Amino acid sequence: MNGLDGKVALVTGGGSGIGRAAALLFGREGAKVVIADVNVIGGEETVRLVEEAGAQAVFIPTDVSDGAQVGAMVAKAVSTYGRLDCAFNNAGIEQPLGLLSDIPEEVWERIMHVNLKGVWLSMKYEIPQMIAQGGGAIVNASSVAGLVGGPLNGAYVASKHAILGLTKAAALEYASKGIRINAVCPGMTRTPMIGMITGGSAEVERMIVAMHPMGRAALPEEIARAAVWLCSDEASFVTGHALAVDGGFTAQ
Repeated sequence: MNGLDGKVALVTGGGSGIGRAAALLFGREGAKVVIADVNVIGGEETVRLVEEAGAQAVFIPTDVSDGAQVGAMVAKAVSTYGRLDCAFNNAGIEQPLGLLSDIPEEVWERIMHVNLKGVWLSMKYEIPQMIAQGGGAIVNASSVAGLVGGPLNGAYVASKHAILGLTKAAALEYASKGIRINAVCPGMTRTPMIGMITGGSAEVERMIVAMHPMGRAALPEEIARAAVWLCSDEASFVTGHALAVDGGFTAQ
């Protein structure tokens, strides 16, 4: 992809799944990669894989729901590599399936703190650095659950819808500063999170897969390609957009 060679890319939730796939792709495209996650073992493994592929990488343990940690994450990225050109704010968690009225308050708050507050905090600290540099590109991880509703998943659906609103507002605020801000909306993807989505039920998994017209779940690499493209110069006139990568799910 054009425009990533020599740039610095930050990936939150980079210790597994889509985040790991994105970190590897950023590295293959010539970027220096900053990987953040609460999962230290997973994050360090991603660094090893990126370095084995011939790119530079560093891991920063980070809980994106904690503002002090997020500020330190961005500061460490800049002190390590001198700048921050791209950010994929990918860290997020699922909720146990259940009716809206049965969601414990602490579960609701945890979902909102990680999924929504985590994206806001990430942008809060990434954007000033990008303004100082004269521009940058940010991609926030939403979901098809940010585009349509779904039963038994109310907190997650609410958080992912809110991410799209936050993305659009930020895109409008910072377009004149040379910062493009978009979102990627994956359909069902084969990551460690799939067990939480299905409750570990093979039958539920088959039902969800069948809802995708292409008849399968995405691979993490397929979502990563979309996120990395949105960060690249090839998407230079794209901002405020929610890109569905969902096998036709939201076309129905």
